[in-house]
Amino acid sequence: MPKRFVVPASDFSELPRFPGDIELPEALTVAARHLHDTDTPHSTMRVAVRLAVRLLPGAEHAGISEIDRDGLRRTVARTDDVVRVADGPDSAGHGQPPYWEGLWHAPVVRVADSELEAGGEALAAAGVRSALALRLRAEKRRLTVLTAYSAKPRAFDEEATRIGRLFTAHVSLALDSATVREQLTEAMRTRDLIGQATGILMERLDIDAAEAFDSLVRASQRENVKLRDLARRIVDAKNATGRPGS
Repeated sequence: MPKRFVVPASDFSELPRFPGDIELPEALTVAARHLHDTDTPHSTMRVAVRLAVRLLPGAEHAGISEIDRDGLRRTVARTDDVVRVADGPDSAGHGQPPYWEGLWHAPVVRVADSELEAGGEALAAAGVRSALALRLRAEKRRLTVLTAYSAKPRAFDEEATRIGRLFTAHVSLALDSATVREQLTEAMRTRDLIGQATGILMERLDIDAAEAFDSLVRASQRENVKLRDLARRIVDAKNATGRPGS
């Protein structure tokens, strides 16, 4: 008998109506649709943690964190403050829960009972007994991790792990897609900004487009300022005074 997942329609604004519960393939399809409807990597991660609680059997809270090799970390999305406490031990962002170390070598780490396992103090302090940590991205010096939490011990079994890995595959794809869209949007904005700055210099110096662009590049190198930032400064100065910036 396939496992079914209750998905309250009130939690999703654009879902079709279901008869009350849906099977895993349908649930993942719905999740993927919501993930790919997001505009930025940050909004993708915010949606992902909410979906994780609804899709992963046993999950009550969820968060996404970035972890560096040097021990620095930051939680970039979370369902609630329970995650903030569970992600301890250091509110300044130093150190990390010991079980996360295993994610440098394996895609999944489970904590069966924080009261019995070494390094589970932060989880226990948050009222969390078990955790399922799933690797989203692995770079040379940084991990992106989605972690689900439960107040019950041994809440995450092999089935939850299997579903979690399927879900995080969708999250990873959506993150990559959102990152590309964000980069393209920024590239378009940068191109438009540089075009405006070039036009201002053409008017101000009475030169053609190629000469204006070369002038902009030389000024960027001379002042050790990014071309985009220098262009924004010129455009902002023109907008503020009505005259070309210097």
